[in-house]
Amino acid sequence: MPAPVPFRSVLAVLLLAAPAQSARAQTYPSQNITVQVAFAAGGIADVVARLVGQKLGERLGHTVVVENRAGAGGNLAAKAVSGAAADGYTLLATTTGLAVNETASKNKGFSVDDLRTIAIVAFSPDVLAVHPSNPAKDLGEFVRNAKTKSFTFGTAGVGTAPNIGAEYFFREVAKVQALHVPFTGGTPAVTAAIGNHVDAIVLTLPTVVPALTQGLLHGLALASATRNSAVPDVPTYGEKGFPGVQHGSWVGFFAPAKTPDAIVTRLNAEINAIMQEAEARAKLKAIGFDVMIKSQPEAADYFKSEVAGWGKMTRAIGFSTD
Repeated sequence: MPAPVPFRSVLAVLLLAAPAQSARAQTYPSQNITVQVAFAAGGIADVVARLVGQKLGERLGHTVVVENRAGAGGNLAAKAVSGAAADGYTLLATTTGLAVNETASKNKGFSVDDLRTIAIVAFSPDVLAVHPSNPAKDLGEFVRNAKTKSFTFGTAGVGTAPNIGAEYFFREVAKVQALHVPFTGGTPAVTAAIGNHVDAIVLTLPTVVPALTQGLLHGLALASATRNSAVPDVPTYGEKGFPGVQHGSWVGFFAPAKTPDAIVTRLNAEINAIMQEAEARAKLKAIGFDVMIKSQPEAADYFKSEVAGWGKMTRAIGFSTD
């Protein structure tokens, strides 16, 4: 008869068999968290990341450091985070551009499969705006003028949702010639438009709201079904004779693909709790955002559908960043 196994040996085996992932999640976080923002300071991803980061740090008891790593239409930060340790301490804050670039950019050095969706938290429509000195006083006049003279338009970067939405509208709907001028984020594009260095900008609304409300820029059209309370005087594309033109951008948080379930679920719950706070909702609504609350599986499914949907539009216009 085999000798009985000592109790301490059995206990040691059981302890070793306990998932390391569970142990990490129970002590998470034990240090500061870094959120890399894929676009320049002042853009929609930056605004949301800083709002969430401050409150998330308070809830978790550790500082959340927000760093801007703009470039390549958001791909620079996304690639960096996709290759980071999957421990929940390096996260990505980005926009719809991540979904667009999965199809539009083949040589970016990573795939969306290298990232894991944590939460999709806010959405806002895109707006077409020009300098007040532009002779066009509405969208119809702008398009008519563009029929005889090409123009430049700025966005937050190559492969961002406003870039694709604008290219589709100008090429396929309005049938005009336009030259895209990409920036490293929404704020630099707004600055260029205020300085009259580009003829127009197409950006997600929140970045443009201050310039619109101060009269520094003139909003020609909003790519949504209805007007937005942040800029009630800006009409929709539909109101100006272009029904069905609706596109915008969301802001979401992502982690390296192999980040443990428990950590991702915890972060999703904490971020959703922040987005349910009246203060956060009011701040985002004031600049044109609609808050989105989705569980982690729902957010992952939504992102997957966005990759497919934007991929279809990107292929339809033959768009590629490579």
